[in-house]
Amino acid sequence: MAAATRQALTRPALAGAVFAVRELRFWLTDYRRTWRGSIYSSLLNPLLFLGGMGLGLGALVNKHGDAALGGVSYLSFIAPGLLAAAAMETAIGESTYPVLASVKWVKTYQAATASPLRPADIFHGHMLFVALRLTMNCAIFLAVSAVLGAVHSRWALASLPVAVLTGVAFNATIESWAITRTRDTSFAVIFRFGMIPLFLFSGIFFPITRTRDTSFAVIFRFGMIPLFLFSGIFFPVTQLPGWLQPIAYVTPLWHGVALCRSLSLGVPTLGGALVHVGYLAGLAAIGVAAGNRSYRRRLYV
Repeated sequence: MAAATRQALTRPALAGAVFAVRELRFWLTDYRRTWRGSIYSSLLNPLLFLGGMGLGLGALVNKHGDAALGGVSYLSFIAPGLLAAAAMETAIGESTYPVLASVKWVKTYQAATASPLRPADIFHGHMLFVALRLTMNCAIFLAVSAVLGAVHSRWALASLPVAVLTGVAFNATIESWAITRTRDTSFAVIFRFGMIPLFLFSGIFFPITRTRDTSFAVIFRFGMIPLFLFSGIFFPVTQLPGWLQPIAYVTPLWHGVALCRSLSLGVPTLGGALVHVGYLAGLAAIGVAAGNRSYRRRLYV
């Protein structure tokens, strides 16, 4: 028994990838029942935000000139930021309740562990599914942006994988924490005080292994709300006081917003792109490492 367990834990990486794809197939099979509804929301989200904020509010902003926005319209300025924020929103939504439901309510994760799948395979398979959802949503968002005239360069195509990477960075870190939850009350705190303001402002999540939900109210209310002031989506970070700007620059959403914007406007730089991609990839790697451990601790009991 112990020898079989050790053999499963030391399985070759290629075999692990095969089993992760099996878990992905489960999520795709489940998604076949709901994909039509998600397509509607994926299409309406960019239409409403880009139409209301970019065209509606943008008409008022553009009357005062575009010098502060780098010589572009307000729609062109916020569209790449909203693309990165939409990726973050999708990642948070797919990394919280679906994970808790799988381990607590419908018990599909426990069923999966009765098969040859390891906890890491289950984690990686769900991450693959989230990556596909991110690709679909971000592709639709980018297409709507192009139709509305918010895309000014072929480099904007590269903003699609950047937005997906931004979402994956959030997905990995949040999912590594969500698997440790036994109640969903802390999720309500995230959605009320975290995700909604984060859609407007940049912020950061860390993998957490606390078991009491009361700690999250303190973390998100007194740790993240101050970060909501440091936006890179609706106004330039350079408009903030100098001592506040470095705080904005360390948030993962700002890195996604900044790189998507430079690509969409056709002004990317190699150095800046390497910094942004390196930061987001590093955060995703930390989340994956933490998730491997937290999934194993939760499912191997």
